[in-house]
Amino acid sequence: MTQVNMLEAKTNLTKLIRLLETRQEDEILIARNGQPVAKIVKFEKPVNTRIGISKGFFNSPDLDEFNALNDEIEQEFYGGL
Repeated sequence: MTQVNMLEAKTNLTKLIRLLETRQEDEILIARNGQPVAKIVKFEKPVNTRIGISKGFFNSPDLDEFNALNDEIEQEFYGGL
């Protein structure tokens, strides 16, 4: 972990960010008068591990209600074969 003062952080922000990007540093503390006041860390994009990303956005009929239409749908497709 690196600690830099405010002026150094302003002057070398690009270099400090590069240290995080290349994982040479995990976090960088910014200090004022020797006292840490802020921390810079690499942003990690959250990984979506959910299956069914739209779960809860749509309502579907109950399975029994859905299957009740099978005969009617079959009649529409196949007619009176």
